[in-house]
Amino acid sequence: MRIVILSGGESTERDVSLASGRSVARALLERRHEVVLIDPAAAEPVLAGPLRPGDAVDAVAVGKEPPSLSDQQRLRERMHAALTGGPVLDLLRDAELVFLALHGGWGEDGHVQALLEMAGVRFTGAGSAVCAAAWHKGRAQAVLGAAGVPVVDRVLWRPGASGEAVPQDVRRLVEAGPVVAKPVADGSSVSVHRVDSLSQLDQVAAEVRAGGTELLVEPFLPGREFTVGVVGGQALPVIEIELTTPVFDYTAKYQPEAVNEVCPAQIPADFTSRLQHLAVRAHRALGFGDDTYSRADFRNDAAGTPMCLEVNALPGLTATSLLPKAAARAGWDYPELVQRIVDLAVRS
Repeated sequence: MRIVILSGGESTERDVSLASGRSVARALLERRHEVVLIDPAAAEPVLAGPLRPGDAVDAVAVGKEPPSLSDQQRLRERMHAALTGGPVLDLLRDAELVFLALHGGWGEDGHVQALLEMAGVRFTGAGSAVCAAAWHKGRAQAVLGAAGVPVVDRVLWRPGASGEAVPQDVRRLVEAGPVVAKPVADGSSVSVHRVDSLSQLDQVAAEVRAGGTELLVEPFLPGREFTVGVVGGQALPVIEIELTTPVFDYTAKYQPEAVNEVCPAQIPADFTSRLQHLAVRAHRALGFGDDTYSRADFRNDAAGTPMCLEVNALPGLTATSLLPKAAARAGWDYPELVQRIVDLAVRS
């Protein structure tokens, strides 16, 4: 097939997405597809291609910190222009399929999917409405809770001017603490903080105040952490994330040996089945169909009950990402996982 890969983009996960895109390109070439690799936010958006089987694709490393997005508005302007007219849109319309290797921001909140839907372009993964539902952690957790997927109490807070009083419901959670404070809409555990006091919360609020970001504040869960991929309605083996840090943040997620990822998780069979069942239930509750894929993240509370933290609509596809690791344990090598994602989109 003629496949265009979209990677990069304008989010804090830009570097991760660029690495995913190149990994996907190598896999598709191995599967005999023709590939064009595009970063719609770049000044020169066509990164490589058309590539044909046998062509080489260089790898890129993910930095220890997410990129600074001081120029995010410029990246978004480029991205919108590329996806709505000109040579990039022509390439997208000429392709038999667009593979979305974007993570975070417009790539995962439904913006890009909506533009592709309006252009009549077929793409991998869930549609715009599902991505939007999963991306906003507060709304997603409300849907999951209503569907019987365990979630923690949470409070949404948009910090106002410096010195403004912390809302009482937020103060109550912090005083009962500790809590986790994180952007209500962001990915790759960017800007996730464990907070033990109101003074620490003030520091976190100062970070996000300038950007007008809404925070989700929820109790810190002290138990074990797990993640479960779902591909085409099938739950993959459970991965346990053994942390050396309080939270699974960006650095832990993308730096080798920063965290121990055990696959399959060393847990009883009935608990494995429970996590897989909850992952599929979460997948379907948010509108993901059997022609899509996702990854649900869980952490146990003090009693050992798994709580769903979020569902990722476009989980990472780098060499060190969690979904490929689980797929390998299921017996699918990386190119087969990528081909399965392609086949799901083609059948839809």
